[in-house]
Amino acid sequence: MRIRVRGPSGVTTITLEEHATVAELQSTIAEKSGVPVFDLKYGYPPQPLDISQFDPVIALSDTGLKLNGEQLVVVPRDVGGQLAHPMADSTPGPVAALPGSQQARENQESGLQKPLSLSRNARDVESDPPEVAVPEADGTLILRVMPDDNSCLFRAVGSAVLGEGIDAMRELRGIVASAVQNNPIDYNEAVLQKSPDDYCRWIQRDDSWGGEIELNILSQHFGIEICSIDVQSLHVYRYNEGKPKRCILVYSGIHYDTIALNPSSPPHTKADMPPEVDIKQFDSIDDVILTKALELCQILQNRHYFTDTAGFAIRCQDCGWTGNGESSALEHAKKTGHSKFGEAE
Repeated sequence: MRIRVRGPSGVTTITLEEHATVAELQSTIAEKSGVPVFDLKYGYPPQPLDISQFDPVIALSDTGLKLNGEQLVVVPRDVGGQLAHPMADSTPGPVAALPGSQQARENQESGLQKPLSLSRNARDVESDPPEVAVPEADGTLILRVMPDDNSCLFRAVGSAVLGEGIDAMRELRGIVASAVQNNPIDYNEAVLQKSPDDYCRWIQRDDSWGGEIELNILSQHFGIEICSIDVQSLHVYRYNEGKPKRCILVYSGIHYDTIALNPSSPPHTKADMPPEVDIKQFDSIDDVILTKALELCQILQNRHYFTDTAGFAIRCQDCGWTGNGESSALEHAKKTGHSKFGEAE
């Protein structure tokens, strides 16, 4: 019996004996997908497949399920288990630089009573995300847009490493805080721009932005290479480079989104499968996906899906004041106590 299994890390084929049991199916899927606790879907469009209704020792041939040649979609269910057992050691390495994030961090660390909240004009991308056909991978590359809630980095990483529909931003913030506490040499006051204790309290707030420090720590914790493509420059920033698997984020100046491969129908010009079957982890030795991701980001750049944080037009949503760049917004906030800003039309 041969069954195709599609999980967060890609597609594999499992082979079971004719009289294999339900328990053997579960354990084989867990081993091959790397997901210890999961739900299953099958068919098109994907429908839930609840194998827990069967006795674990019953033979699959006695369940009435016709699984030979079927494709099963693995949906991770246990967030806590994945966070408690990371894929690699959690000791972070040196921090790489990422443009545009430094001013955002300074804004939040400037002594203001409230951190600045900066909303962007998503333009038409959220309702009409760009799609790039990847026939080599039997799918369509698409931008999965994260909410504008100051936790977009954590949502983007969580979506890629933990799976669609799992909201683990607080757990990911906790992972970052623990790594900082456990590595005071690499993450000292000079690097963090505040004492480690203050940083750990700060990063666990829902309104604190993430950047290069957090990407570095999370990539080390989950044992995965994170590629962050800057839409404005099309430069690829790599964290924990050299790991077997990578995920790809899109950085647009003040926001992070996730790149996904949707297992679409030929000719793969449209992502026509539901997001829960997306693939968001890719083999690092295969640059086809990264090349196509850069092509997608070129489309985003042409549609001006980025914020030039140094000089973009900005409006105070508290009083209507307008200015240019985050530095002017910070000065206005210091004078008035206002904290809500957005891109001016």
